[in-house]
Amino acid sequence: MGTLDGKVAIVSGSGRGIGREIALKLASEGAAVVVNDLDAGPAEETVAAIEAAGGKGVECAGNVAADGFADRFVQTAVDSFGGLDIIVNNAGYTWDSVIQRMTDEQWNAILDVHLTAPFRILRAAQPVIAALTKRAKEAGEPVPCRKVVNISSVVGTGGNVGQANYSAAKAGITGLTKTIAKEWGRYNVTVNTVAFGLIKTRLTEASATGDSTIDIEGRKLRVGADPNQFSAMEQMIPLGRAGTPIEAAGAVYLLCIPESNFISGQTLICGGGFTN
Repeated sequence: MGTLDGKVAIVSGSGRGIGREIALKLASEGAAVVVNDLDAGPAEETVAAIEAAGGKGVECAGNVAADGFADRFVQTAVDSFGGLDIIVNNAGYTWDSVIQRMTDEQWNAILDVHLTAPFRILRAAQPVIAALTKRAKEAGEPVPCRKVVNISSVVGTGGNVGQANYSAAKAGITGLTKTIAKEWGRYNVTVNTVAFGLIKTRLTEASATGDSTIDIEGRKLRVGADPNQFSAMEQMIPLGRAGTPIEAAGAVYLLCIPESNFISGQTLICGGGFTN
């Protein structure tokens, strides 16, 4: 018996890194998971890992910021597993510049993926959650506590040089979280944020050459930090090290289990003691 037996979850950006570990953790506790990634390959690999461990998963590849994606993402959960209980808005990347060099394209791209996409996914989910709540009430059944976990960053709580776009988007997630917590309390839905500190992923890990890149729909974006910079960042963390994707997933899991059913509208910082 898993803690999340019978639950249906959607996790954006879950083909790699933290999102993958979130999907694997939820599935290991019994949830059926809709896995998303920009590319189909990583999403399919995560689904295969879930199924190999005896869990249930299905992929829904695509850009979370694309028109129509949110409706397709939510509908995949309904069509594949018959409902929706957990929403984790995790997808994202960084595209940094100091403000005088930041283009409108950079600004809009980061706000689109980190703030507009979660908004659209939650908007698409509302009719489904409202209908499920109404159905339970009409049947005289208790309304289960559903969960939304939006992913933020300590950059959203304290800012960071070169990340005006990312900081603004992640700060915006806090406002979105607090508002939806108030709007959806009547559906017995808790809505919270997890703000990550330094976590070892392909976006943050030190690169010996300093020229690691990712491809976002044809854009080659530089990621990672040089080893000295990465070591300096770790020294600022009271626990003395960066976190792992598994540890990051654990923080999200805490807000998905029944023990957190009376916690809503909050931001949990998962940063090893570093709060920015």
